[in-house]
Amino acid sequence: MIGIYARVSTEEQAKHGFSLQDQVSECRKKAMTTEVMEYIDEGISGEFLDRPALGKLREDVRNGFIKKVICLDPDRLSRKLMNQLLITDEFDKRNVDLVFINGDYAKTPEGNLFYSMRGAISEFEKAKINERMSRGRRAKAKQGRVLRDFQIYGYDYDKQTEQIIVNEAEERVVKLIFHMFTTPNEIQGINGIAKYLTERGIPTKKGSNIWHRQVVRQILLNKAYIGEFYQNRWNTEGMLANRHRGSRDRISARIRPKEEWIRMNCPRIIEDDTFSHAQRLLDESRRRWAKQSKNQYLLSGLLRCGECHNTMTGRVSKNWGKKVAEYTDKKNYSGAKHSGCGRKVKCEELDQQVWEQIVAWLNQPDEISAAAEQLAGDEMFKSFDEVEIERMEKEITKIKSGRKRLFKLLNEEPDLEEEIRAEIRELKQKEEHLTEKLAMLKGKQLDQIGLKNSFELIKQASEYYLKEAENLAFEDKKELTRQIVREILVYEDRVEIYLF
Repeated sequence: MIGIYARVSTEEQAKHGFSLQDQVSECRKKAMTTEVMEYIDEGISGEFLDRPALGKLREDVRNGFIKKVICLDPDRLSRKLMNQLLITDEFDKRNVDLVFINGDYAKTPEGNLFYSMRGAISEFEKAKINERMSRGRRAKAKQGRVLRDFQIYGYDYDKQTEQIIVNEAEERVVKLIFHMFTTPNEIQGINGIAKYLTERGIPTKKGSNIWHRQVVRQILLNKAYIGEFYQNRWNTEGMLANRHRGSRDRISARIRPKEEWIRMNCPRIIEDDTFSHAQRLLDESRRRWAKQSKNQYLLSGLLRCGECHNTMTGRVSKNWGKKVAEYTDKKNYSGAKHSGCGRKVKCEELDQQVWEQIVAWLNQPDEISAAAEQLAGDEMFKSFDEVEIERMEKEITKIKSGRKRLFKLLNEEPDLEEEIRAEIRELKQKEEHLTEKLAMLKGKQLDQIGLKNSFELIKQASEYYLKEAENLAFEDKKELTRQIVREILVYEDRVEIYLF
């Protein structure tokens, strides 16, 4: 039995103009018989070996069903020389003739050399095609044209103008999500928002009526809503073939260096103040909205020791046989960065102190502005974030100095160019990571925007809860506290309350 193998990928069909039917027809003419079996891979790249029809052909060859294989050209078998030689060797071992329409390669040293050279040229041609396509996409992006529909919730893709435009229906949902997340209301956290949208049957971008918390989180993190959208950010080379690879061999997207990103015009949906406030809430959300423990604590997730900066968690201890609820910075679990300085404070006393201050602000919201300004201007005490900012700034300065030394060494030791450049790239990536984290921490600082947000937030909270603070249930008190308070630092002689 004669086997006919044909393959075409979309890009090649568009470029060369040949189709699968043309390949099969030419191969049948070469076979000069009707006793043939066709093995056809449609729309599959020749870069990888694991293809359905090719796999079936190789299996039939191993089982002795096929004695001769006809193919249009060697690059139909594979675009990689190594794979071409592998397939050819499999067929030779089983005495299967491999015949090509475009070229006949004799089983001689010269013929094998020419066959290998043809395979190498095919692989080079494929690499050049990919390089030209990538260069073309980058040039198109630099002209301000959006390459494709990126499926961003809140926007549509206009194929005529090649631009991103606002989807008015989805825009209202985006604004609703940010509003529910950044203002006091009965919807609690990202899970609560996802449940709220699902219950009301609001469709997602893909048309589903089920919202997952990760989708909501991605919307809250997406800078496209403040007009920052980038193309050429991710390197997806090789990912096209992932569907034909095993889970261990799949290629993941890699982020490109920031200087290669191309910023595009994107209509704004969310204001900067609202977006920045949402990022601060997200940064604190893991600690603030941790899963509920057996015992409930009003300030869980908000407390930090003012001395060692460990978080303070609630626990129940025994004092002379009597159970007492307390907050402590002590960490006994394996892997803790710091075991803590042993600070303990009774829950009842600290809860009452903090809640009385919140009640005072609810009754007289103007006082919050003065309190926030006083804490912001007090230079005697530094929060954990401020200590981290100083450390990161020093680290970035050291990295820059290290890079300068490496550049100088590069001129002095040209033989070590590859190793030095690798170290320079590593330092650059570390600097970018620290710079990004530094910007995030600085955004959390209590600046003028933060003061304004805090003041507005306390006014909204005051209106929402109708100043009935003394009649609120425990869960309502806990919810209100989390909407207002960002962090509480506990010292030996005082408590400092930081607001959003």
